[in-house]
Amino acid sequence: MDLQRTIRRKVSVEGIGLHSGEPVQLTLTPAAADTGILFRAADGTLVPADIEHVVDGRAATTVGAFGVRVRTIEHLMAAAAALGIDNLVVDVDAEEVPALDGSAKPFVDLLYSAGAAPLPVPRRPLVVREPIRVGDGHRWLEITPSDCFRVTYTLDNPHPVIGQQIVSLEVTEAAFVDELAAARTYGFLKDVPTMRKNGLARGGSLDNAVVVGKRAVLNDSLRFEDEFVRHKILDLVGDLWLLGRPLCGHVTGKNGGHALNHELAAAVRRAFAAERRPRPSRARLHPVDTIIPGGSLSPRPGIAAL
Repeated sequence: MDLQRTIRRKVSVEGIGLHSGEPVQLTLTPAAADTGILFRAADGTLVPADIEHVVDGRAATTVGAFGVRVRTIEHLMAAAAALGIDNLVVDVDAEEVPALDGSAKPFVDLLYSAGAAPLPVPRRPLVVREPIRVGDGHRWLEITPSDCFRVTYTLDNPHPVIGQQIVSLEVTEAAFVDELAAARTYGFLKDVPTMRKNGLARGGSLDNAVVVGKRAVLNDSLRFEDEFVRHKILDLVGDLWLLGRPLCGHVTGKNGGHALNHELAAAVRRAFAAERRPRPSRARLHPVDTIIPGGSLSPRPGIAAL
């Protein structure tokens, strides 16, 4: 039986927000089964990381509740999805998850340092039975039946640095860690002034993004020859973890982005509406025990869905 998992111990990391440019500390804490991924803002507001709480898809995934927002959650979500971490409380003392190096690798490393702990509740994969498609002729995503979670993605961009890039792989933990996690977010130098005027990319730099100039990248090098499409898949994996359950299906797509990822996740949610489980935002909150190394229990404030 495949059981739900959380982390064994509390871990923290500090950085700056990619879009806000503000310093932020992020702390991951173990959580009970069926909690899902739950963000806790500095004022204590709880914001579930699920598709129903997505409030913005411009250049990142933002979730919100009760007027509080948490931005740029997708790289942490992708790492949690790949490592099979179903339940977490994520404390942030600012409005945005830290960018770190612009990829999911630092979050993979952080989760590995926390360890994984099974919980006594089985996972319930979403097994796709019929095709689900969103988008149009130029930008689209489709999920079809498969015996595993696979992604085949095409990025077609006229910029000479990018061109057409295609990657297809089964998204296992090992494949994610080796083939996707280190792929960094990217942007075009010509777009930076407009983005910053609109409150985006204010913390962006060559340390946390691939910056594409007129004919070449400004960074010293790429981590993969096709790093751009790999990052698209990374973001897709994170955005589909907004469903809160593992997917069994083959996602194919072309030229998507966060808004289209959210559209696909919402369509899958509707298709499985009858199988929904209780979410923390609709449940009573009460203390739960936090798992610590060695299997002992220590009372800590936490969340349980009753």
